[in-house]
Amino acid sequence: MANLTSMLKDEIARISRKEMRGETDKLRKTSSQYRTEIASLKRRASTLEQQVGRLEKLVSKLAGEAPSSEPASKPRFTAKGFKSHRNRLGLSAEAAGSLLGVSAQTVYSWEAGKSSPRASQMERVVALRALGKREAAELLNR
Repeated sequence: MANLTSMLKDEIARISRKEMRGETDKLRKTSSQYRTEIASLKRRASTLEQQVGRLEKLVSKLAGEAPSSEPASKPRFTAKGFKSHRNRLGLSAEAAGSLLGVSAQTVYSWEAGKSSPRASQMERVVALRALGKREAAELLNR
């Protein structure tokens, strides 16, 4: 009787392993298909994001040419950027101050990061950014 029970037990274990193998194979195949599909979707999403980025750049470029009805964003001020632009224009702090309607000390304070321009002064700073070297020299000569 012990032999029969051990044979029955072995047979049940064999059949259950066979059934489990069949089920896990199906799961493995399905899982593999899902991973492949997910990778494909990620690639597609990445390409679409790149296209959106290109289109946004194109739209912003075209919007820059045509006047937009949206209010302009608040201009940013960085001390380092202001100083490098002043140097690029070849202006002394005194000359830049006279163009902006402030003292040379104020220009130095802005460049050192100790203070920043007020809103009314910021408009003139933005106008200074738009100037080239010749235009700035011409304005100083007036």
